[in-house]
Amino acid sequence: MVLTGKQKAAMLLTSLDAVTAAELLKGVKPEVVQELAVELAYLDASGLRNGRQIIEVASQFCNSLNTAKKGFHINKFLDAMLKSTVGGEKAKQIQTEIGNLLQKRDPFISIRSADSKTLASILGTEHPQVVAVVLSELPPRKSSEVLGLLEQDVRLGAISGMTSISSVSTEAKRRIAQMVYGRLEALAAAARHGGAEPTLDEQPLRKVAVIVRNLSKEIRDGLLAALQGKDSQAGEKVAELMVLWEDIPQITDRSMQEALRGVDSRKLALALFKADEVIVKKIRSNISERAAAAIDEETSLMSAPKKEDIEAAREELVLAMREMNKKGEISFVEE
Repeated sequence: MVLTGKQKAAMLLTSLDAVTAAELLKGVKPEVVQELAVELAYLDASGLRNGRQIIEVASQFCNSLNTAKKGFHINKFLDAMLKSTVGGEKAKQIQTEIGNLLQKRDPFISIRSADSKTLASILGTEHPQVVAVVLSELPPRKSSEVLGLLEQDVRLGAISGMTSISSVSTEAKRRIAQMVYGRLEALAAAARHGGAEPTLDEQPLRKVAVIVRNLSKEIRDGLLAALQGKDSQAGEKVAELMVLWEDIPQITDRSMQEALRGVDSRKLALALFKADEVIVKKIRSNISERAAAAIDEETSLMSAPKKEDIEAAREELVLAMREMNKKGEISFVEE
């Protein structure tokens, strides 16, 4: 890998103790310090920072400069360097921003540091295409380790998927990274509380549904099919949770217009009776003035509709949207 100027400067800083590094950075603009810290954290988390490179970079500045000492901890170094340079409060803010920037730059960066056995236990229950995407983002050695821990059928499916990985969009990869990282976090939380990995029934199925619905139809359908094959009840529940009544504000206008096409004005008036204002505005903004007038007329004729009738009218509209979603004809605004 060819290092940029900022990455070389960041590597040079790792050759120094935190106090010396901070002294060098005094007078440097906080935003520049943050940029260097981001590069430093990225090089370390990506596994690109090593002793040989540090020596090579350092020797360009001073032949007598030593390589980073054994036992060097990047997080402690960053913390001490930033606190000495920009102060405690600003250092905390910068470190938070570093985490966000790193995740945005490379959504798999936290996954790469996970233990191979843990990754294998998580990926073993996923669709082979998901496994393929994750393995393609790991360093070759770790990818081989994880692959060796998987079942034969998953292994074969993943290898097959990796041959066509270029067809997977960046957005789909980001969603997959989010899902896998979420499961890693759940495992870590369970370990901290002395518990085991949550079962699928205990998983936040709604969160899974929201992630899955934003994948391409091909990957989404594959994931749902795999999930239903392992647990039909959970698979059906995830498919159902992809579109709920409260999701209406997140549906794109064009999709909303298609969903509302041909809906009976009385049914729509019933569904909107005492609905959340944001949902009412979303629907009314996607129908014609004539249709809106018809809804107003129907509403004026209602006295006190039964709760079950209101729920039935809303469910009818949601079912229509779920059918569109099943066909890949509905889009959501990024949450």
